[in-house]
Amino acid sequence: MRITQGTFSFLPDLTDEQIEAQLRYALRNGWAIMVEHTDDPHPRNSLWEMWGQPLFELDEDEVEVAMREVRAAREACRYEYVKVVAYDRSLGRQTTALSFIVGRPPIEPGFRLERQEKADRQIRYTLHAYATDAPAGLRYRATGTSTVNGAPTGDDVGPRA
Repeated sequence: MRITQGTFSFLPDLTDEQIEAQLRYALRNGWAIMVEHTDDPHPRNSLWEMWGQPLFELDEDEVEVAMREVRAAREACRYEYVKVVAYDRSLGRQTTALSFIVGRPPIEPGFRLERQEKADRQIRYTLHAYATDAPAGLRYRATGTSTVNGAPTGDDVGPRA
């Protein structure tokens, strides 16, 4: 299951040239750039781990500095999700102006919908990420081949760290 979060989430993965164009657009607008990563891409988990420091006050011609951070994060976090977030401070507070995924693990196990029936015919639904069945840090890189609740776990993608 392909995780769809942020801008461009229903499009094919962006190429480095397309990512660079989006970073240039963000820098042209004076937005700060931050690269983040996670192994728990639940839709309500909007605050991911920071990769390095936020990139404040870069000029449009310094887009390669931001691309270097994107490439480094994708290389180091090959089994996690990596995204770029552009923050607009023009309103006097940190506001997300643009956010998009730039790196994905080789296998995306997806989510299952859990239904809970309550009193008076109330029904409550929650999402459960298959990835969180494994401990943090091992969610996309265990060895062997198996499934969790019928979904592939991505166990055959690489050795344990």
